[in-house]
Amino acid sequence: MSAKLLEGKPLALKIKEEIRKEVTQLKAESGQRPVLAGVQIGDNPAAEVYFKSQIKCAAELDIEYRHHKLTQDIPQDKFFSFLDSLNSDKDTSAIFIQMPLPGHIDSRLIPRHISPFKDAEGMHPENLGKLFFGQAKFIPCTAHSVMELLRSTGVNLRGKEAVVVGHSEIVGKPLSLLLLEQFATTTVCHIATAERGLTQEHIKRAEVLVVAVGRANLVKGEWIKEGAIVVDVGINRVNERIVGDIEFEEASKRASWITPVPGGVGPLTVTMLMRNVVEAAKLQLNAVC
Repeated sequence: MSAKLLEGKPLALKIKEEIRKEVTQLKAESGQRPVLAGVQIGDNPAAEVYFKSQIKCAAELDIEYRHHKLTQDIPQDKFFSFLDSLNSDKDTSAIFIQMPLPGHIDSRLIPRHISPFKDAEGMHPENLGKLFFGQAKFIPCTAHSVMELLRSTGVNLRGKEAVVVGHSEIVGKPLSLLLLEQFATTTVCHIATAERGLTQEHIKRAEVLVVAVGRANLVKGEWIKEGAIVVDVGINRVNERIVGDIEFEEASKRASWITPVPGGVGPLTVTMLMRNVVEAAKLQLNAVC
């Protein structure tokens, strides 16, 4: 079997068309464009690249992007006060915080200092609670991207054996809830699974496999179940090459669908961020009305 490629770019283009229509409608109703505030602390070359991709995507969708760059040594209380000012700013539709943050700022507190109505990343406790109940307006972008890729295959997830490797707050945990919402039989593997030597066993029975760990070629191609749908969220640099968490060449011989790295999940994440921005603008417009 030779797997079909699950590429993010064609799907991102399709979703962008839908977002453009929503932005046009918002402008007709309110006379304003959605506004995303992107917040960066200090200098970080990787962050600069990501911000540029956000700015480019926002421009394509007629979303205004405001890049706020703060000094590396800004005290935590002043940083939180700055976030409060964005929360109260009527022109700001949504807020994005670039990670990582300096060590003196507790990143675990960040979601609580962003209004749940302006939560571009879907990480506020209130929004995560709504995700638990299947009522989310804002979904964490990478997890949402994975679900859009799975949906694009046309495969019904109901009853499927789905295995998620990695249980981070931004991917594994929210993704497991989204899979459960589709009635997939969902297993989450993490460090304790590996400590017991059970990860391979779980992967071998997965009809849907999503790996988001950040370790190059962690999952061997021979572990993949024949006909499985495989989504590789990992991005790793090995000898000047970008590779995923899964041995792509061998896995693609067994899978029915597989994401390339790069080119799979990555192209979708910024698009899903912009979808959350538009959703935030719509919610705030309805609240005013």
